[in-house]
Amino acid sequence: MTGRIRVLVAKPGLDGHDHGSQVMAQALRDSGMEVIYTGLLQTPEQIVSTALQEDVNVIALSSLSGEHLHLFPPVVEGLKDQGCSDILVLGSGIVADEDIPELKKSGIEEFFGPGTTMQTVINYIREKFSN
Repeated sequence: MTGRIRVLVAKPGLDGHDHGSQVMAQALRDSGMEVIYTGLLQTPEQIVSTALQEDVNVIALSSLSGEHLHLFPPVVEGLKDQGCSDILVLGSGIVADEDIPELKKSGIEEFFGPGTTMQTVINYIREKFSN
């Protein structure tokens, strides 16, 4: 890949807790990635639209509301519908362990739960785009 990695950090649904997403956005930016942060209360459709408009390589979704199974898969489906299934979609937040395999089956490439270091996420993204 040439150029900087472009990451969309998004908070789908009615989750009003965005401190972790803001910290992640800053850490990704500080590591040299270009970051777009959607803010709160985004629909899956809005996230897909922003991802397409901003020509991102990665979408990093975060949910603490428990609605991840209803909000994350539609983002992946929306990308597929737009012919953009090459965008890497990652998840984070508070999620029951038994939900993670279902999220991955839906197209969430990787899930990062509580306690994951920012460097782990940065390294994961860089590794995916190193050629």
